[in-house]
Amino acid sequence: MSERYLWDRSGPPDPEIERLERMLAPLRYQHGAGRHGTQRTRPRIWWAAAAAVVLAAAGVSQFAVPGERDTAWQVTGLEGAARMGDRSAAVSMQVRSGQVLRTASGSRISLQAGEVGRIDLGPDSELRAATDRKVLLRRGLLHAFIWAPPREFVVDTPGARAVDLGCEYTLNVDDTGNGLLKVSMGWVAFQFDGHEAFIPAGAECLTHQRTGPAIPYYADSSDGFREALGRFERGDGTALSGILAAARPRDGLTLWHLLTRVAEPGRGVVFDRFAQLVALPPEVSRAGVLRNDAHAIDLCWDALGLENTGWWRGWQRRWQSTP
Repeated sequence: MSERYLWDRSGPPDPEIERLERMLAPLRYQHGAGRHGTQRTRPRIWWAAAAAVVLAAAGVSQFAVPGERDTAWQVTGLEGAARMGDRSAAVSMQVRSGQVLRTASGSRISLQAGEVGRIDLGPDSELRAATDRKVLLRRGLLHAFIWAPPREFVVDTPGARAVDLGCEYTLNVDDTGNGLLKVSMGWVAFQFDGHEAFIPAGAECLTHQRTGPAIPYYADSSDGFREALGRFERGDGTALSGILAAARPRDGLTLWHLLTRVAEPGRGVVFDRFAQLVALPPEVSRAGVLRNDAHAIDLCWDALGLENTGWWRGWQRRWQSTP
């Protein structure tokens, strides 16, 4: 809110000030003929008092931390030293919205929100709680066990947004903003600037600050497969053939994500290998996949025998407009 609004209403208004003005409007001084003596001065006194209330409220609004309140997150365990804002953390302390938590080297802190889940923050980590259902991991190690309904809890990182789809996972972010997500139960959706990845239990996915989520893979995939995938992610186009040669039927998860990332002629090569490894329904059209038709791509996903696309695409409707 601009201070000019308080004096001549020329600046942008504050919603709280507007609400107070509407509430106090009946007390506003009304000039008119026929008012004399005390009848004329009393409305001025009331309006002066009302203005003082408005100005006091403006002062509170100006100097309070926006949105500052207790969240549902509470400290349930602490090993070593940690800070919550400008205070030392302690068990049973309530985390406030916007408050930054920092753990020292060798320290750990556990948080729990009754209707959401549990977060364990590892050493040398930094986290900010925005709301009951949204936190920002700036760096460090976070382990989450979430029992809230799918799509209700989100962790932002410098390189991606992780949307919980009913799961348990570990997320590690280094000092450069790059990270690694490992899912041990359920699903996580990873999204950043148009790139998306869907990571089921047993799979992992790297994320990069500038380019967002990489291509997920199962942790039990072969060394050669992961090595070729790493080279492909670093821009080595010749690595695609190594990925396809080392792929198992289970690695169809990775090949499906490749279908959404590579352009022709690479998409055709990936689809042909995908069709060798995964039993596709007859309605899947190669031509449709090559032109990146959304329905054809979804049918390929459904053939993996994981969750149906109609279930996990719902996360986008919930979070795509969240800042």
